[in-house]
Amino acid sequence: MLQFKPVFLGQAPRKVPRATTTQKCVRTNDIENVGVTARHHTFFEMLGNFSFGDYFKQEAICWAWELSTRVFGLPAERVWVSVYEDDAESLAIWRDVVGVPAKRIKTMGAEDNFWASGPTGPCGPCSELYYDFHPEHGTGPNVSLEDDSRFIEFYNLVFMELNRDAAGNLTPLAAKNIDTGMGLERMSQILQAVPNNYETDLIFPIVAKAAELLGIDYATAPPAQRTALKVIGDHVRAVVYLISDGVLPSNVGRGYVVRRLLRRVIMKGRLLGINDPFTAQVAAVAIGLSDGCDSQVAANAARITAEMAREEAAFGATLSKGQKLLDEMLAKAQNTAGGGTPVLAGAGAFLLYDSFGFPLELTQELAEAVGVTVDLEGFEAAMAAQRARSSSSRESIDMTTSGGGLGQLAQQLHLSTFFKGYDDGQLQLEGCQVVGLLVDGQPVDEVTKEGVKVDVVLDSTPFYAESGGQVADTGYLSSGSSTSGSSTTAASSCGSSEPDVQLLVLDVHKGAGGKLFVHCASLQRGRLRVGQQLTASVDQSLRRRIRCHHTATHLLQSALKQVLGPDTCQQGSLVDASRLRFDFNLNRPLTADEIAAVERLVNGWVADARPTISSVMALDEARAAGATAMFGEKYDDVVRVVSVPGVSMELCGGTHVSNTAQIGAFKVVGETGVASGVRRIEAVAGQAAVEYMQSLDAIVKQLAGNLRVKGENVPARVAALQEELKSTSKQLADAKAQVAVAKAAALASKAQQSPSGSKVLVEQLPGLDTKALQEAALSLLEQLGDPAALVLASKGEDESAGKVTFVAALSPQVVKGGLQAGKLVGVVAKVCGGGGGGKPALAQAGGKDSSKLQEALELARSMLLQQ
Repeated sequence: MLQFKPVFLGQAPRKVPRATTTQKCVRTNDIENVGVTARHHTFFEMLGNFSFGDYFKQEAICWAWELSTRVFGLPAERVWVSVYEDDAESLAIWRDVVGVPAKRIKTMGAEDNFWASGPTGPCGPCSELYYDFHPEHGTGPNVSLEDDSRFIEFYNLVFMELNRDAAGNLTPLAAKNIDTGMGLERMSQILQAVPNNYETDLIFPIVAKAAELLGIDYATAPPAQRTALKVIGDHVRAVVYLISDGVLPSNVGRGYVVRRLLRRVIMKGRLLGINDPFTAQVAAVAIGLSDGCDSQVAANAARITAEMAREEAAFGATLSKGQKLLDEMLAKAQNTAGGGTPVLAGAGAFLLYDSFGFPLELTQELAEAVGVTVDLEGFEAAMAAQRARSSSSRESIDMTTSGGGLGQLAQQLHLSTFFKGYDDGQLQLEGCQVVGLLVDGQPVDEVTKEGVKVDVVLDSTPFYAESGGQVADTGYLSSGSSTSGSSTTAASSCGSSEPDVQLLVLDVHKGAGGKLFVHCASLQRGRLRVGQQLTASVDQSLRRRIRCHHTATHLLQSALKQVLGPDTCQQGSLVDASRLRFDFNLNRPLTADEIAAVERLVNGWVADARPTISSVMALDEARAAGATAMFGEKYDDVVRVVSVPGVSMELCGGTHVSNTAQIGAFKVVGETGVASGVRRIEAVAGQAAVEYMQSLDAIVKQLAGNLRVKGENVPARVAALQEELKSTSKQLADAKAQVAVAKAAALASKAQQSPSGSKVLVEQLPGLDTKALQEAALSLLEQLGDPAALVLASKGEDESAGKVTFVAALSPQVVKGGLQAGKLVGVVAKVCGGGGGGKPALAQAGGKDSSKLQEALELARSMLLQQ
């Protein structure tokens, strides 16, 4: 019902008096119950009927009974009802009008029968219908509707008549509304007479496919295997619909939901014995079942299965890393058990679960195989701590109309700001009336202090409010004819004693469910009052730049679809005066040729001088015409469609050029990855593109001047200089190595002898890089003969000041004796806050703290003299 909240609250006018809906829903807050209970799901379809100030309790109750018992044919004697304990009216309707016996009506408290979507907003008592699987157990006073083995709640009628504010106060809504919900999966279970939702024809074919891949008979499988198969069926179904709607696996937001669900599928498959890729095969069944819910799923089948296969392959690498970490944890647990039972720390098990996707049961299974138990209390504590962090990071959105100054204002005004800014001729609009003022979020009647930040609500405006990825307009509000800041005003010239008002508009956003345009401004002079008539003047230079970028964004999306394929879809965008940014689904970087092809297409359409046409039509009509919609955006029943004939057609409320020729030029300036499977293009168009080209031209001219070549010869000259530098650097490195060898020769006489007879040398050679230090070490090792062991160190200079380089070299006899250069140099480097390693005979390491170099060298000397 979230989309209807503004209607319930009176923030948006009702477009119809009543509605019926079917909605795709995803929830993961109780994911651990999926497959365990008979009816928990991550993806489900919710059926509903709504009234917006039309019918109310009696009609809703009577129709719910008719639908349940006459249309669906449920035996009346098997339907029980719950009502809110203080809702005597509903109780009487069920008992006296519908005729449900009092013994099958249960009164329950607010926890069960008072519905609200959050801490604030519309709410009200509710009445629920339950189906009784075991009527033979009787109708005594001790019957509990919470007995899941006997009852299933299948229909919830919410009587939306109250509004709760931030202080918890309940006030009646202006109109009494109905909001109902019926779970399709639950009703299917009842009508198909199966023991759980998973065995209905909505989900079981998916479960059966997973069982087939395993060679398992679901009917005879043990409970643990059945649960795993149910999880696979549920999660694959959810992932299929999410990816179809444009949500791709990532580590944030909705993308993380997809990734988490898919990884749980893969892990359940592993536990059941599926080691080869399988998710795409199971998904094909879910896609085949989708027509009744969403016809677009089948159209997106190739993209869905490809995305799932990629994520499954990528997770395989993560699993390998997690397996390695688990092996290390188990070895540590065994080594530190001290004769007792080895225990894997709960924090470690949670790390595997949270970072590597290892379900707790998998960790337990692998641990038990080597005789290690898992600290379950520690795991639950870590899980609870994460839930607390997640809960504290969530925002509670205040949906009330009485909470906050803007909500109060919206309730009082009963109007919407009329946006007149699509027409260029209206960008300086006179006669805009101030209908509301807010300072620090609270309504005021006037503002007189210069410099005060004030939110101004107008009855009409040419200012675009930030939305749809496009930034807001900026400019001025004034009561005179001038917006330049001049002290000469129309009012003073007419003899008025009150100076003109002028405000600098810094930002504009929508409030009260999109009804009001709120101009965030700074009062520069004058006295601002509610009721004043102002002239609203948009900064037209910035508007021109913004609209160039917005239309160019539409052309870019069309070009990407042509170059990469029709499955390419927008994942986000930003349009401002300096650039455009466009995020889209792709699991690899664009090639240089692809970027060039995109630029050619866009600039070709710009050169064609194609008209940009905007029209208003019904949402269904726009979609039928092929208009592209942004996933996640909410659209009204009537929408604005912006099209460039033959190129693009999109649902868009933004501002655009009237002809593509006004864009002038388009240039991609960057292409990067922003998340798994999501790429980002940054580009410039119009005047911003000219400025970008000018800056590049200035750079080329400066380089050409410095290198004393023509501009077109700069790349060749730079390449030649790079080759010269490479050759010179090699010569310098060789020279340094020779100097290092010469310096090292004088150190051989300082070698000491260990008890085992090895010659030991630990010294510092200043000013050498790693290569030179290695050359010196190898030269000294040859001088000292076999057996010999040495460690050399050098402090960094200039940019590397404060850092240390170590090299350890061991002769063959020393290596045979069990000493390894990699382990030796790693231990030594740790003293200086570093680390490293290498081969048994030669290794290098680095350190960050040169002040502890002598301490490190003493440690090395001590270790070598003891061997």
